[in-house]
Amino acid sequence: MKKSIQYGLQKIEFSLEFSNRKSLGIAVSPEMTVLVKAPYGASLSKIAEIFRKKAAWVLKQQSYFLAFYPKQPPKRYVSGETHLYLGRQYRLKIRKDRQESVRIVGKYIEVTCFDKTRVKALLRVWYLRQARSKIDLYAEEWIERFKKYAVSPTATIIRTMSKRWGSCTAGKKIILNPELIKAPRGCIEYVIVHELCHLVYRDHSKKFLALQKREMPNWNKWKSRLETLLA
Repeated sequence: MKKSIQYGLQKIEFSLEFSNRKSLGIAVSPEMTVLVKAPYGASLSKIAEIFRKKAAWVLKQQSYFLAFYPKQPPKRYVSGETHLYLGRQYRLKIRKDRQESVRIVGKYIEVTCFDKTRVKALLRVWYLRQARSKIDLYAEEWIERFKKYAVSPTATIIRTMSKRWGSCTAGKKIILNPELIKAPRGCIEYVIVHELCHLVYRDHSKKFLALQKREMPNWNKWKSRLETLLA
């Protein structure tokens, strides 16, 4: 059942489910959807009253997860266009040749191809290759550091995700978005640390945040940079 409440200028939508429970439960998913579980027989007015008291927390959680949403503007893949790599801006330079390649030359990402319609595909493969090389390397260093907490991911996977920068599965696999390769190393490491902290604490409790701060004291700086750089 879809419902919503007005909280100040914000309209908060949520899914409502009834179950055999004694109290109201509110959960915010990494996709920023809100699920409210209420006891059988609870009135809609009472549910709305309790939800409104937790509305500030819900908005805070949604804002927190927003940092993990890739927000890349559409690209045209033409010469002179700006593209990011490890936080630095490079101009795209397209050269025509039968032998295809992508490489960084000074301040340019140079794409050589026989057909300009191939530029997007070649860049995508190049970014993915760079991501698997660099991000895996950064992750290995942090995984080694987190062994002191007796945790280690079962696998580190680089996988394109439309709505997340990173994820930690129930099976303790850490999934990282290859789009992170466009951000500075600090931003990449922030996401890695965040997901590794989930191996210790599954939620975003005070203990989780304390661990994240202990391992990366300036995490908030890199979180903010990630939010703005790839907007």
